[in-house]
Amino acid sequence: QNESNKANFEKMIEALKASKGGKRIGVFSKDKFPGDFMKSWNDCLSKEGFEKVDISAVVAYTMAAKEDGELNLMRKAATITSEVFTKFFKERVMEIVDADEKVRHSKLAESVEKAIEEKKYLAGADPSAVEMCYPPIIQSGGNYNLKFSVVSDKNHMHFGAITCAMGIRYKSYCSNLVRTLMVDPPQEMQDHYSFLLQLQEEMLKEMRHGTKLCDVYGAVMDLVKKQKPELLSKITKNLGFAMGIEFREGSLVINGKNQQRLKKGVVAPPGVERDLLRWDGTSWGVVAPRGPSHHGQRGPSSPILFLLQEGPATVLTAVKKKVKNVGIFLKNEDEEEEEEEKDEAEDLLGRSSRAALLTERTRNELTAEEKRRAHQKELAAQLNEEARRRLTEQKGEQQIQKARKSNISYKNPALMPKEPHIREMKIYIDKKYETVIMPVFGIATPFHIATIKNISMSVEGDYTYLRINFYCPGSALGRNEGNIFPNPEATFVKEITYRASNMKTPGEQTVPALNLQNAFRIIKEVQKRYKTREAEEKEKEGIVKQDSLVINLNRSNPKLKDLYIRPNIAQKRMQGSLEAHVNGFRFTSVRGDKVDILYNNIKHAVFQPCDGEMIIVLHFHLKNAIMFGKKRHTDVQFYTEVGEITTDLGKHQHMHDRDDLYAEQMEREMRHKLKTAFKNFIEKVEALTKEELEFEVPFRELG
Repeated sequence: QNESNKANFEKMIEALKASKGGKRIGVFSKDKFPGDFMKSWNDCLSKEGFEKVDISAVVAYTMAAKEDGELNLMRKAATITSEVFTKFFKERVMEIVDADEKVRHSKLAESVEKAIEEKKYLAGADPSAVEMCYPPIIQSGGNYNLKFSVVSDKNHMHFGAITCAMGIRYKSYCSNLVRTLMVDPPQEMQDHYSFLLQLQEEMLKEMRHGTKLCDVYGAVMDLVKKQKPELLSKITKNLGFAMGIEFREGSLVINGKNQQRLKKGVVAPPGVERDLLRWDGTSWGVVAPRGPSHHGQRGPSSPILFLLQEGPATVLTAVKKKVKNVGIFLKNEDEEEEEEEKDEAEDLLGRSSRAALLTERTRNELTAEEKRRAHQKELAAQLNEEARRRLTEQKGEQQIQKARKSNISYKNPALMPKEPHIREMKIYIDKKYETVIMPVFGIATPFHIATIKNISMSVEGDYTYLRINFYCPGSALGRNEGNIFPNPEATFVKEITYRASNMKTPGEQTVPALNLQNAFRIIKEVQKRYKTREAEEKEKEGIVKQDSLVINLNRSNPKLKDLYIRPNIAQKRMQGSLEAHVNGFRFTSVRGDKVDILYNNIKHAVFQPCDGEMIIVLHFHLKNAIMFGKKRHTDVQFYTEVGEITTDLGKHQHMHDRDDLYAEQMEREMRHKLKTAFKNFIEKVEALTKEELEFEVPFRELG
């Protein structure tokens, strides 16, 4: 093996010599790879006497600008970090402070790590693609270290300034967020914090495409010199670094010496607010973060992800950071007693021996119930306003509703059919114009089928009676019709009854009543056809015209076979295949029916795996309804059955029967196979749409 390696090494060295003069080679000097193979390769290189140049910084600078797909992954990572901080860590700290619990920093850090295993904190992301960049760093009580390499100690949490640094990696891309929660901060500490936020805003403005990193640092320092020169020596030597697959890119640090220029698409977590605030028993003072030897309170440190665009930088971790949002304000016992006297019923968070917490949760943000009540008030005000306007302007619903369509049988007399039935004063049905021509006072009079409400036929003795009821003002028009007529002042016919004998007259081949029986049957048919067409037109009303589906002729399209669609296209359910194309999905049934769903028309895409279910489902909730099966639909499902839906209770076999065990094993394998196929399909579709279409998975425990 060594001989073959030697021959390969010689070939590679010859290739190096033949390239660009063969004198200098680029290496990553800091990366050391152990093992005999690498040792023998390095020995071969050393013998040849190449000049080695470190290219770490150049490659890092090239990789720093992220593509759209990478930026989307980093946005997702930042969203997950924000969710975990807001919904888990911050809530937990407030509980600890309120209940005066004794919790170690290391234990709290462990609970944060466990929180990322719970789907409710992951903003719909796949838990298998989420991990921590580094163990969460929680510090309080004067022992602070601003490096990301430290670990949370075993000291109990001190209720002063509590810092939390956490970074979550999603599909290998990093994010970072640091916040300091301040319990009852003095005014001086709040002023320092506000100034640091101001510095951060200035830094954001300076972070533009093409700006040198040292110029960004310089602009921040100039503001410190101008407004608070006493703090100049306390600011950290660097204000942030570039981030991506690598958590910290050492060659792209924002400090006073770095000449590299910012590029569009770089992501960096600035650390402009990393100062320590020291308590000497009487007052707060800012202390430079020179390491853990300073026994002070750590100040409002908040590295936030920024995305550099053509304009100023944009925040990716949108967690609130003003004093009122990170400050936990406690009420003392006297204030509490006064409040109880004013309003005993107002017991917001439960009185503990320590104090009641006042945070952004109760001071700035409404609860769900309060939001609902406010929305109800708005709706009530709208209804009252509409009622007032309707009464004052005397605008009833008559004007709001659209007038009933006027159906004209014949636009001119020439269109009237010249049939012998009409001349013989018999009832004739013109199917082409959907009109019934009846003799009224000896004149053939046409009535459109839309004017007929219903018909009935009865036989009494020797006569058959045909009764025709018409729509007219004062009669109910049925569901969703609305009692509206184009000309309500006209004279209306309410009903007409025709009578014919059941007795055959001499010389006639048929009984006279046969004409009424035929008329009854044909009117029913025409009426049914007309109503079906009207219902279809009504379904089509308001349908937004969709773009055409762009078919991808490539055979490697993401595709799922043997699926059923819900609602059904026809009376009987049919199998088909779902295929992803350039701008949408196409479902093709075995009969050849096609249903197209465009990506830009999907509001929510949900994937329900077959865990504890008999079916595995893809559900699409659409922005605008689509038509198929002669009806409009805003929700479409594609599913397939897993295992047997029914169980044969007639089989009297032993529970450990081999056939049953084999069937269960087969079902387990089938479930796994289907789940894998659906997940592969979803991943391919998400990649095809560049993460624009994202599938969510329902929370089983909430069902």
